[in-house]
Amino acid sequence: MPGSTNGKIAALLRDLAAVQTAQQSEWGYKRAAAAILDLDEPVERYLRPDGTLRKIPHVGPKSEQVVLEVLRTGKSATVEKAVAASGKSRDVRKRRGLRGNFLSRSEVVAALRNKRLKGPALADYRGDLQMHSVWSDGGQAFDEIADAARARGYEYCAVTDHSYGLTIAHGVAMKDLVKQQKEIDRVNRALRGKFRLIKGIEANIRADGSVDMEPKELAQLELVVAAPHSMLRTEADQTDRMIAAVRTRGVQILGHPRGRMYGSRPGVSADWDAVFEAAAESGVAIEIDGDPSRQDIDYVLARRAVKARCLFALDSDAHATDELANAEIAIAHARLAQVPKDRVINCWPLDRLMEWLASRKPRARRSAR
Repeated sequence: MPGSTNGKIAALLRDLAAVQTAQQSEWGYKRAAAAILDLDEPVERYLRPDGTLRKIPHVGPKSEQVVLEVLRTGKSATVEKAVAASGKSRDVRKRRGLRGNFLSRSEVVAALRNKRLKGPALADYRGDLQMHSVWSDGGQAFDEIADAARARGYEYCAVTDHSYGLTIAHGVAMKDLVKQQKEIDRVNRALRGKFRLIKGIEANIRADGSVDMEPKELAQLELVVAAPHSMLRTEADQTDRMIAAVRTRGVQILGHPRGRMYGSRPGVSADWDAVFEAAAESGVAIEIDGDPSRQDIDYVLARRAVKARCLFALDSDAHATDELANAEIAIAHARLAQVPKDRVINCWPLDRLMEWLASRKPRARRSAR
């Protein structure tokens, strides 16, 4: 089961960053932690026979000392001494409790290569269904998305910029959404059936479980991801909120369901078995968000969603084209959870996917006679 030395060392370096008084030192340890997390192979392979460490980019002498301590003893006296002297021990303990079931890059690579694991493989993955463009808080244009996705072998991708209710993320106004969809049509015409951009949105789930768009507005989209962006630090039970969201007509995917963030917030607290049961009944897919800081839901919670017979969406949540690779993290979690490939909507052919998406759209009201 996952739990790599890479992840352990990176977490300790983040602890060290958290107790620094100089911002430059804080950034340095954070960069070293990110470098360790991003290694394709276990850090043990960087240890030379003489006990020294091969050079790892962005890992300086002080961070290297922490790496060697962990490799030799399984812990770091340097970090524990710094934390104890900082007066921030309580805060560090809290952060440590918010890092559960996150995969390092080496664990992702191992899961993707492990032929004993059942579930979707990279070769089965046909397209990414959550990402953001220059129309909201992303940095990628539609042509760039299409080119990068095609280079990865995808058949389709959904552009899911934030809805207008989430102003902090520059949500797209409805008048601009019309313009956006015309631009998507232009890209699709140019691609001549070789690739499909799907017209989507990431709608915000309000505190009462409703989404921040009207049914007639949801009906204008091909795909709707509904995701929580508030009440992510409270311990209050939010089961009703999440069940209301998956029962909303027009919602096809429950995006990053907890809204957790590595080492900083726990996300939504809920009876997830009840939420998954409601999602399965409504035909709403549960997302595994591959953003390295989110990894939401993780492989442990995903096993419970498998038991509830949920559908799944495995997405990158990319805000730039190089972040499309985040989908590999989502796929790794799905493999560790043994998610059946046929229940992963990203593995479906385009025709099947579009038919399923259409089945969840709001029905147009008949006019009175």
